[in-house]
Amino acid sequence: MADEDAVLLAVRRVRKAYGARLALKGVDLEVRAGEFVALLGPNGAGKSTLFQLLTGLFDADAGELRVCGEDMRRAPVRALGRIGVVFQQMTLDLDLSVEANLVFHARLHGLGGGESRARIADALARVGLAERRADRVRELSGGNRRKVELARALVHRPAVLLMDEATVGLDPASRRHLLAEVLALRAGGVGVLWATHLVDEAEAADRVLVLDKGEMRAAGSPAALVAAAGCESLAAAFLKLTGGDLMVDGT
Repeated sequence: MADEDAVLLAVRRVRKAYGARLALKGVDLEVRAGEFVALLGPNGAGKSTLFQLLTGLFDADAGELRVCGEDMRRAPVRALGRIGVVFQQMTLDLDLSVEANLVFHARLHGLGGGESRARIADALARVGLAERRADRVRELSGGNRRKVELARALVHRPAVLLMDEATVGLDPASRRHLLAEVLALRAGGVGVLWATHLVDEAEAADRVLVLDKGEMRAAGSPAALVAAAGCESLAAAFLKLTGGDLMVDGT
């Protein structure tokens, strides 16, 4: 059983600017072992910027990011090695088979031979695609392509899983299936940071972080946020905190 008090991902006073525009204004957050944290915010809130920093695509202008105690700035290889990520935009090679995409990822993480094959088989079984391993990715539905990306993110057995608006473009049933797959990972101690602008996805979280205009507006369980805002639903609390557009079930 994972230590539920272990902080796997720690972001402290992180700031990031693009020219004169300040995208993140001293953001703090934590994700603990076995915890599903929803990062809820309207479009333009800074969610994608934060994920770009967490995945090493850009450096923060100030602040600290740690993954399993490893400083992203001082030990990026060790820190990034503990992260699995599914980006908003698909990053699979459509002309390769499902298995070949996962083999390539495994090799990037130094996995090969029998260990690689066993982990790939386990990951594909977890997402229900073991029988599609030889199919080319372009033959799969959008929902199954996302499942392949999730399987790929899990091959190297990360401590932290980052999901960046991963349900964009999926039908409601595929969204619910993907969310259920990720929620099930908590039992194994994986910490999840799930970025979304869809309120119904955030309702399933252990904690919700509301990000708006680069600032963290609120943090707590869905019920705590609703109570603190004096509202009857998380959707209403989100609107009160951000004044943003309401998005429920992809509509």
